[in-house]
Amino acid sequence: SFSDSPTGEVSQYLIHGGKTPNNELSQKLYVMSIVASANRKSLLCCSEKDLAGDIPEARYGHSMNVVHSRGKSAVVLFGGRSYIPINQRTTENWNSVTDCQPLVYLIDLQFGCSTAYTIKELQDGLSFHISVSRNDTVYIIGGHTLESDLRSSNIYRIKVDLPLGSPAVTCTVLKSCLSVSSAIVTRTCPDEFLIVGGYESDSQKRMTCNKVSISNDTIDIQEVETPEWTGDVKHSKTWFGADMGQGVVLFGIPGDNKNNNSDGNFFFYLLNLGGEEDVLQSCSQGSLEEQEDSVPLEDSEEFTFCADGTFYGDVYNE
Repeated sequence: SFSDSPTGEVSQYLIHGGKTPNNELSQKLYVMSIVASANRKSLLCCSEKDLAGDIPEARYGHSMNVVHSRGKSAVVLFGGRSYIPINQRTTENWNSVTDCQPLVYLIDLQFGCSTAYTIKELQDGLSFHISVSRNDTVYIIGGHTLESDLRSSNIYRIKVDLPLGSPAVTCTVLKSCLSVSSAIVTRTCPDEFLIVGGYESDSQKRMTCNKVSISNDTIDIQEVETPEWTGDVKHSKTWFGADMGQGVVLFGIPGDNKNNNSDGNFFFYLLNLGGEEDVLQSCSQGSLEEQEDSVPLEDSEEFTFCADGTFYGDVYNE
């Protein structure tokens, strides 16, 4: 998600990569925007953005962040996993994945230009890492490779300069006590983020939370008070979730911890970390399945796909 200014409210969302229902990986980039229509209703538009230049390959487990520099903005894409190249596939390894090359992609949303940068400090591809951004800088935290179950303790500070000429991308390696993958990051204010969930290893969930504070070119990570997890959350072997914005996180765990069947039921929780007290609230999946109780969208509450990539007002480059 990103806004028209470094400190403004979220106005657009980016979606890139992931797996399709056919287990294929996507390389498409979508921009979702909320715009006001003539009848004062909000319109949610989704547009595919065509890219030119060094187009990132189809992947998942990567990160995207928006940076601001000299009155301009760009998207920084890094990491992830992809299927092995088609010319290297056999029947036995057809669905095998590999770490993407450790390239940093800089994408200009206004013109659809994508450029790949090789950074000497980035020697290995990372997946399922954390990424946070402030102004012209992105911080890559944690993550791991296919070859190792160890989560990285490095922080890669990627700084982007957007002058009138060619952009400049530099990287500085910092050390951290935080080693995690697949964690959820939620922003509570322009300079502060909270990290919750994730894994310390493939078989060990991470139950602690951290606060990340960014000031100028420094980053500070401190452990904060852990929410009062329920017994189901504590004993679940797996969990997943997403940032809901403003310090709110949605968690999901399998309904039967002894059953790894992906078709089973799930329990969902809302964790509010943005208030004075952390609140963990259970959500009933049954209520989501009771279609009789759901309210259908009105004609004015539309979800629109734009083929030409044009929004009302045409505000792309923040």
